[in-house]
Amino acid sequence: MVAGRQQNGEVLLVLTGAGISADSGVATFRGPDGLWEGHRVEDVATPEAFARDPALVHAFYDARRARLGAVEPNAAHHALARLERDWPGEFLLVTQNVDDLHERAGSRHLIHMHGELKSGWCRACDARMPWDGPMGTSAVCPACRGAGQVRPDIVWFGEMPYAMDRIEEALSRCTLFASIGTSGAVYPAAGFVQTARYVGARTIELNLDPSQGSIFFHQTRLGRASKIVPAWVEELLA
Repeated sequence: MVAGRQQNGEVLLVLTGAGISADSGVATFRGPDGLWEGHRVEDVATPEAFARDPALVHAFYDARRARLGAVEPNAAHHALARLERDWPGEFLLVTQNVDDLHERAGSRHLIHMHGELKSGWCRACDARMPWDGPMGTSAVCPACRGAGQVRPDIVWFGEMPYAMDRIEEALSRCTLFASIGTSGAVYPAAGFVQTARYVGARTIELNLDPSQGSIFFHQTRLGRASKIVPAWVEELLA
């Protein structure tokens, strides 16, 4: 059984994807027509796209950042924050999402492996800084005062996800791995379950539909994240 009373020494790693934020009204990564909020991924989510048309890329992320104020954490986000507080062993939450809903729900042991909408990265001095509001092509870096060198602190296709050393170290020790709201199509996150299985962890996915990697999980539970995640957390902490 994946669910049940856990003992001290358990190492729980939770991976979340777009499906957990979809219940809050955040658009999922790619729609059935292959477009991301009306844009081709190649036009807004690659270093080449930014070099080709930085104004378009900035406008896209500025709009997404602005919409964060219109959404709130849902029951799944709050359940994971409670799980972090009450879990008797080690806990790490890794999210592929770039929104701030986990933080707003209270999660603290958290890695944004694909970056954050509310963060900027200066290509001139390599500083990263909190960012609210529009960024645009003429943004001034608060660290070096350079203009026009700040980009969204987002991991685009072709770039290395953040904190992979820390994630891989946690995976190597985890005893329970949970994947929530992920398609299982984007690597390296899609391979985490196989690593967890290799080290002997119990594995569970909670998803609206089976992911592309469902075969690798010991257990799959289907449904909306805001319904099935709180129920799972209740079982774990019972």
